[in-house]
Amino acid sequence: MMNMPYPTSSSTATPTHTFPAHIEHQLDKATALCTQQGARMTAQRRDVLGLILMHARPVGAYDLLEELKTAERRPAPPTVYRALDFLLEHGLIHRIERLSAFIPCTNLRHCSHTHEHSEACLHTAQFLICRDCKTVTEIADITVLETLKHICKNENFVIQSTSVEVEGLCADCASKHPTKELPHQGV
Repeated sequence: MMNMPYPTSSSTATPTHTFPAHIEHQLDKATALCTQQGARMTAQRRDVLGLILMHARPVGAYDLLEELKTAERRPAPPTVYRALDFLLEHGLIHRIERLSAFIPCTNLRHCSHTHEHSEACLHTAQFLICRDCKTVTEIADITVLETLKHICKNENFVIQSTSVEVEGLCADCASKHPTKELPHQGV
């Protein structure tokens, strides 16, 4: 099978979606981050990121595909997946494996922890996923990262990225279903 280059028409097109000012501000920051990394935020990528930023909950690729469709534009699934791959690669979104969905990265891949110069800055995230309402909260706990790094070092394993998904009930859902509360476990 011959590898064909992807069409570049979306890279020069103007975004088809207009977003509220606060989302446009986040998109401008993401575009600047991509430029700093030597990458290009195309109109298609910007639209996909904007739609993800608009959602209060994780959103799936096919939901994004439906939202991207207009009378003039009918993007194919590979178009959305390429945009998602780019956004993942540049630390702008996270894939929640459990839900097969995407959320914006709250940290936009800034390195907020200390590490040795020989060590790369790891894109890390921990997620609290509510089983009832499917909300996802991203947390960045440095102790989780340090624990994982220690375990990996003991196993002679080179860590490149981490994603921890914790399932349970958010405070709202737990208060609605007291019988579903998880027992406290000694840790």
